Amino acid sequence: MLAERIDELKTIIAGNDGKNAADDRFARAVDDLMSAVYDDIGEIKDLPTRALFDLFVIKVLYVGRGSRHADVIDYLAELLDTHLNTRALYPPGADGKPRTMYFSDMLDRKTVGDHYETPFEAYRSYADNALFLSGVFHSSLHRRRSSAAGMMRRQRTSGVDNEYYVSTGKTMYRMAARHDLAEQPQRTTLGRLADCFEIYADALKEMSERYIMGFDMQLISDKMLDNFNRYRESHDEAYLTNARRYAAILRLDSGRFPSLFGG
Repeated sequence: MLAERIDELKTIIAGNDGKNAADDRFARAVDDLMSAVYDDIGEIKDLPTRALFDLFVIKVLYVGRGSRHADVIDYLAELLDTHLNTRALYPPGADGKPRTMYFSDMLDRKTVGDHYETPFEAYRSYADNALFLSGVFHSSLHRRRSSAAGMMRRQRTSGVDNEYYVSTGKTMYRMAARHDLAEQPQRTTLGRLADCFEIYADALKEMSERYIMGFDMQLISDKMLDNFNRYRESHDEAYLTNARRYAAILRLDSGRFPSLFGG
């Protein structure tokens, strides 16, 4: 049922491609679905991950940032779904072990040939990885540049920072969009990803913090209060159990809320 309602939203987006149809009614429908995902927190919902990511992208990018392009909404949801598999981020090297691919690797024909069927796939794959990392894992990639000591520490490590993935990701999307194997409308989509890379990375960052790596704490708080109030009205223990589950996510001090935790 939830998946069908999400598909209805996607149909509206596709039917209004090139403009944003997120009026008050549309936004309320999205919020209702977001709320439904958090209902009965102890129950595993039969909702495909792709549908869940569709909803997150619609909420954060389409409603939250006024995106106008159905192809980008679809592309980013697919990106999140496929990159749950870390092999998409780190393809195996010659020894069979996962390895990190850098911008210089994409310019090496032998390296590209060892891992990808065509340079086009290499460029697009690298750009996807860069967007995913700079969005979903933004915090872990962020490095301060305020001191020489900090720069020296970075030079002694093998990692790269968020700015590296932003700049190289944009370049790779442009190279993929201009490649002979890129077809319309794919060429258009890749061009949009290059032009608005920072906007999409920022949207993925918000999704990560609020929904993927964390929780929407305001929504969790509302759910806790709703369930506790329903318990007080009905004395149904199921509502109290749910309220306590939401409270656990919020890490509330049980000693400060005896009416909730006292039984």
